[in-house]
Amino acid sequence: MLAKKKYSLLLLTFAVGVALWWVPPPEQVEARAWHLFAIFVATIFGIIANPLPMGCMALIGIAATVITKVLTFQEAFSGFGNEIVWLIVFAFFISRGFIKTGLGARISFLFMRLLGKKTLGLGYGLVLTELILAPAIPSNTARSGGVILPIIKSLANVFESKPHQPTAKRMGAYLTTVSFQATCITSAMFLTSMAGNPLIVELAQDLGITITWGSWAIAAIVPGLISLAVVPYAIFKLYPPTITESPHAPEFAKEQLHNMGKIRSNEWIMLGVFIFLIGLWIMGPTIGIKATVTALLGLVILLITNVLTWQDIRQEEGAWETLIWFSILLTMATQLNKLGLTQWFSNWVAYEIQALPWISAYILLTLVYFYSHYFFASNLAHIGAMYATFLAAATALGAPLGLSAMTLAFYSSLFGGLTQYSSGPAALLFGAGYVPVKTWWKIGFIMSIITILIWQLIGGLWWYAIGLFDV
Repeated sequence: MLAKKKYSLLLLTFAVGVALWWVPPPEQVEARAWHLFAIFVATIFGIIANPLPMGCMALIGIAATVITKVLTFQEAFSGFGNEIVWLIVFAFFISRGFIKTGLGARISFLFMRLLGKKTLGLGYGLVLTELILAPAIPSNTARSGGVILPIIKSLANVFESKPHQPTAKRMGAYLTTVSFQATCITSAMFLTSMAGNPLIVELAQDLGITITWGSWAIAAIVPGLISLAVVPYAIFKLYPPTITESPHAPEFAKEQLHNMGKIRSNEWIMLGVFIFLIGLWIMGPTIGIKATVTALLGLVILLITNVLTWQDIRQEEGAWETLIWFSILLTMATQLNKLGLTQWFSNWVAYEIQALPWISAYILLTLVYFYSHYFFASNLAHIGAMYATFLAAATALGAPLGLSAMTLAFYSSLFGGLTQYSSGPAALLFGAGYVPVKTWWKIGFIMSIITILIWQLIGGLWWYAIGLFDV
């Protein structure tokens, strides 16, 4: 029965791709771009329907692009050389070091001693950690993988919450979803908290608006803090952990810390590498060292000092699995952009709404900008393809330039919370294995509605008060 259902879903996936393939493309879209779009949609459908593991569906999708000659072999596998992909992989390996040395457990017990009476408190602890680190670490992938993920894994282990098992819902699934949504929010709050934000500043400058670190932070502070306050509680209701209270946890954590004794040599090395990574991630943009290079240096140190062994690297299945499926989806999304499909879509939307009043046009443009991220695997690619076009269209229709520029800027991070491939942190945290695909999409969509309402309604009042409507 299960095999019959699997093959039925697989046939349905192929049918979706074939049906879309034979739909005539719009006049300004070349056939190659449309055929790649058909394969991309079918691949995403297959990943959600899950007739085969996600990596298998991704490989089938990329094979289809090569067999049909939509992409050359070199184009199809170009995503495997992407820096963000390898930053994610290196982050998985580094997080293994936290667990192997016991430093992750030590940090988790400290969290538990302070906030561990309720799972909700642990969620707020992760949010607070994100908020503190976000202005200083410009790569949200590095932030999630190098700092937050080891804490999540270690806390989950303490409560015997294992990935890819029913026990994942005890603790790991809740903490993962909270951290993911919090990462997207903190990325929107500061100019220096996401790699694509400086590009937004440049694009906005070309259209006549100057955005500084201070003006960005002031505009984001009210809706951002409210969103961070709402996220742990909202997810607690939407996707509750099976362990909700642990009144004896602080005492247990205190006892475990006592039993662990003083920090051992391997823990000191891991702690030193951790501090080294944070320092270079903060200083990297100034001294010209990219986040991926920093993570690679940290990993090399862990290997040289024998904190990690090559066997540890080989056995980190989540890293290798994520390398395959995320590289493939990133390749497809990037090639859709290169072939002009996203630019055509941007221009088409701008043309279709030119007769609308500015308020209606502004709302529609920002929503289309947000939800079109289902077809992107990179915040940076989405910004490059659509930000300037949508900003120009909004202002041409009479929307305030400041309001439009900042709303699209904030959405350029917030839409990263939609899917498991929508950003670096998405692939990283999903790859940890605590949350299934369907649940990830469901929570992502519901939280997107909550987030948009907060940023548009409460944020809109705040932006009016600080004068963004007058710019």
